[in-house]
Amino acid sequence: MRFSLVSNGSPLQGEGHDAMVPWWSFTKTVLSAAALSLVRDGLVRLDGAVPEGPFTLRQLLRHEAGLADYGELAEYHAAVAGGETPWPAEDMTQRLDAARLRYVPGVDWRYSNVGYMFVARLLERVTGLTLERALMQQALAPLGVSRARIARTRADLEHVCMGTASTYDPRWVYHGLLVGPLSEAALFLELLLAGHLLPEALLREMQTARALGGPLRGRPWTSPGYALGLMQGAVDIGLTLSGHTGAGPGSVVAIYRCANGADTATCAVFHDGSDEGFAEAEVVNRLATTLKVEKNNV
Repeated sequence: MRFSLVSNGSPLQGEGHDAMVPWWSFTKTVLSAAALSLVRDGLVRLDGAVPEGPFTLRQLLRHEAGLADYGELAEYHAAVAGGETPWPAEDMTQRLDAARLRYVPGVDWRYSNVGYMFVARLLERVTGLTLERALMQQALAPLGVSRARIARTRADLEHVCMGTASTYDPRWVYHGLLVGPLSEAALFLELLLAGHLLPEALLREMQTARALGGPLRGRPWTSPGYALGLMQGAVDIGLTLSGHTGAGPGSVVAIYRCANGADTATCAVFHDGSDEGFAEAEVVNRLATTLKVEKNNV
């Protein structure tokens, strides 16, 4: 297990904090930040429809667009586990029947990697850049992140900690898979939520979450929710966390920020395993220690 911490904007040392790891679904947070920077610059509208369907950018970012997810396909997981060549995106969407909305956009919630594939396409279309260059220009570089990159081939993962999935092909992540140091993931989230990229009103929109019900079994969430590219809600020590957990074959990452009064802390954890609850609990414990929050007093 590796971790990195930022406290009140200042990086702290952590075990393996400079390790290159897959950011898995924390990539969604970066995609969301980059898309919202286009909203900030007047290039797209948060509540404007996108060419891929009858839904808005906000609905894509908050998983309210009515789309299914290729993670629901048993054949997808079998193909990944079997080391098969990743399907072309068109093949994946056909297998999923992705054009058929599962509910009217905006009235329900359903986690969808397909929605974030559409966000990635929007970024490329509007900026005229590759996804990696668009993310660097719109979100990563402005927040001091220089070593994160999009992994496109197995060779791109050669020096990345991949847990038990040493032969994984990153093309199975259709919205793009960022890899980078744990320390840069923590720094990115800390500075993003501290207001260093988006204006205050837009940052509030980013952190406006849809409530997703009660406690999650085996995980520290007591009131989970999802905002715009952010998993957000209360955890069992009484703090509200904002960030993202990501899981893929062989490993899990959890990157979250929280505040206790005037103090803030951000923690990024990488776990060689498949237990998201374990990684999230490690984040909660380290944040509680850093912010001097006592569980017994909550």
